[in-house]
Amino acid sequence: MKFKLQNRIGFLTGFQGHGFSLVEIIVGVAVFLIVVTAAYGSYTSLFQLAHTNQSRLLALALADEEFEIIRNMPYVNVGLTNGIPQGNLLQTQTITRGGVDFTLNLTIRNMNLSTSTLQASSKLIEVEIDCATCQNFQPVYLTGQVAPANLQSASTGGALAVSVLDADGHPVSGATIDMTNTASSSVQDHDVTNNGGVLDIVGVPQGLNSYHVVASKAGYSSEQTYASGLGNPNPTKPDVTILTQQVTPLTLSIDHTASLHISSVTPMCAPVGGIHFSLAGTKVVGTNNSGAPIFKYNQNFVTNGVGTFDLPSLEWDTYVLTPTDSFYDVAGITPLSPFVINPGNSQNVQIVVAPRQANSLMVTVVDNATQLPLSGATVHLTGAGGVDKTLITGQGFMNQADWSAGSGQDNLTNPSKYFADDGGVDTSLAGTVKLKNSFGSYASFGRLESSTFDTGSVSNFYTLSWNPTSQPADAGANSLKFQLASNSVITATTTWNYVGPDGTDATYYTTNNSPIAGVHNGNEFMRYLALFSTAVATSTPILSGVSFTYTSSCIPPGQVMFSGLSTGLYNITVSRGGYTSWSGSVNISSGWQSQTINLGP
Repeated sequence: MKFKLQNRIGFLTGFQGHGFSLVEIIVGVAVFLIVVTAAYGSYTSLFQLAHTNQSRLLALALADEEFEIIRNMPYVNVGLTNGIPQGNLLQTQTITRGGVDFTLNLTIRNMNLSTSTLQASSKLIEVEIDCATCQNFQPVYLTGQVAPANLQSASTGGALAVSVLDADGHPVSGATIDMTNTASSSVQDHDVTNNGGVLDIVGVPQGLNSYHVVASKAGYSSEQTYASGLGNPNPTKPDVTILTQQVTPLTLSIDHTASLHISSVTPMCAPVGGIHFSLAGTKVVGTNNSGAPIFKYNQNFVTNGVGTFDLPSLEWDTYVLTPTDSFYDVAGITPLSPFVINPGNSQNVQIVVAPRQANSLMVTVVDNATQLPLSGATVHLTGAGGVDKTLITGQGFMNQADWSAGSGQDNLTNPSKYFADDGGVDTSLAGTVKLKNSFGSYASFGRLESSTFDTGSVSNFYTLSWNPTSQPADAGANSLKFQLASNSVITATTTWNYVGPDGTDATYYTTNNSPIAGVHNGNEFMRYLALFSTAVATSTPILSGVSFTYTSSCIPPGQVMFSGLSTGLYNITVSRGGYTSWSGSVNISSGWQSQTINLGP
């Protein structure tokens, strides 16, 4: 027995006294497992691929089967039981083939809308087969048309022609249109606009203000029609009326949503949380019975514990921010309210607050021509209770409106000079920059780089504006565009990296009154780069003024606040060098009030 045991041990440890070590055995087993695992993975992958291919073949066969069924139906029955055109087919159903559950979706659309005779000569059929339980399955689509035996037949009911446009009036393709009969939800339509932003829905049953229509698209705002009711008795865009053998046109506007970041701080930039405010757009969807407007957007909000609030999906509009807080008054809003939010843009809004002290008055002083906030304006308030106070508005904006003194200036000490140009622009005429004209033809391209603007301290930048706001059409799209560069310090070797509204050098500011990219915030020095171009030699873009708004140390530009006021009548006098003084009165009744004053030359 002892001899046998020794022989067995010798067999495990090797032949002729040379055995495998424990480490060699473990390595060998590991290699074996790797090989086996790889082989198994390959096997399962091949099996999954075969299963996917089998599922796709079943889906293709099912789609072809459904389409053949439709082709052999009477033409009048080719439609949806709860859609338009109406017929005998289900829009969505679950069908099992080969032990696999497939979802079948049908889209049916009347084709060839004629605005004069309202005829539908064929029907577009799209069969979609999907499988939620199949791995790596891509939906199968089969599309075709069916036509009646007499090639063309008068459509029953009426038609709805929906046009979807963006904020600039351009068509929006691929916008989803959902139409529902408000009297009977059994009549519905779910479809998308074509490349021209149009969807024609033919064969809609007649109904007076009976169809609710919504246009939407991923990443876009939405617009809809409205039913007349208690919430909106007089809608500006009521639910649609369809009349037999007539076309009802409907235009809806949607565009990329924007984002809004709101922060509430003290004048020393310390965050203040829990500040209540309301935000209302200016788009009107109806009026109440007294004729007062009903706004599409009107909401109440409150900043979080660190004094911020974000709205990531906001429709383009002009918005008014109104303070509603019980413990703090608003000492300033930057940019000035109301402010514009453009499609797809990101806007920062800063609310500067101070503890409430009885009644208060915020005075905003703006330039009458540009509506930009004015810094350095003296605001003198006198009135009830012997009040006699004078405050000066903070820095509001910096601008340049003359380049006739030429180039070669690093820092903006002479407001009529700039840093450099490429020889393609003409600055000889005071208050004007345009492309250089040689022998009756304008240069095709020109570039002007400004001197350095010094804001005086660490600043936040908000809006870039220029004049004129529009350029000759024949010069081409975006014939005048800008980029900005900023630095926290400047030396003899400072590099200016120009970027656009997304913070990279690949984009440009092409829309007047554009929000400035946040990458510049926290810097003190700013430059702009103006780029001119034209599509024809007989036309040139023109620049007569550039300006940008900013705040320093969280003092709102062009705004001051008088706190601790008694109720009563007050006189206000506003003056600033280069402007005509303004005088007027305001009645302080209760709480927080605001007054905007326009100064002209």
